[in-house]
Amino acid sequence: MPMSEEALILHCSPTLAGLKTGNIFSADFENKETLYNEIRNLNHLLHKKGLRVLPLRCQNQRALIYLYRPAKLKADFQCCEVCRILKEQGYQNLNQNQCLAELISRLRSKEEFPHEIGLFLGYPPEDVSGFIRKEPCRCTGYWKVYHNQNEALKVFAQYRKCTERYLKEYHNGKSLDKLAIAV
Repeated sequence: MPMSEEALILHCSPTLAGLKTGNIFSADFENKETLYNEIRNLNHLLHKKGLRVLPLRCQNQRALIYLYRPAKLKADFQCCEVCRILKEQGYQNLNQNQCLAELISRLRSKEEFPHEIGLFLGYPPEDVSGFIRKEPCRCTGYWKVYHNQNEALKVFAQYRKCTERYLKEYHNGKSLDKLAIAV
């Protein structure tokens, strides 16, 4: 069963539209060779739009897939608060590629999700920090919000609207490579 473009659009429209650093989603696969071929094909299709697809973890015929914008991740990792959180979580090298390799290693070797994964998805660092510190949550949407609730609710609405529009356009025949925006 091939990875569904519709699932990619459903779970990753804000990243495809250039609104967000990255998204993760799960996909079933029959064998790793087919999965990796599908990922290679997606990367070939999307790389010219500034997007990359990586398998973060594969187990029990299920893959955790990361669609992201490397340039946006690099910019996010210039933030002092992001660097502080990563250091607190034990990341030694703060280069985004090294951090991504460390995240993948943690995902593959531990059962628990690394709490800092939100930094790789473009979540506000203060909310990632709030999650790690187990602060009282103000609301939940695309992520758990611990600080600027009003701003987060606006972003959630923007992401919802983007996803609805992308799904509609996809169902009306617009291809994935046309939906992806070069940023």
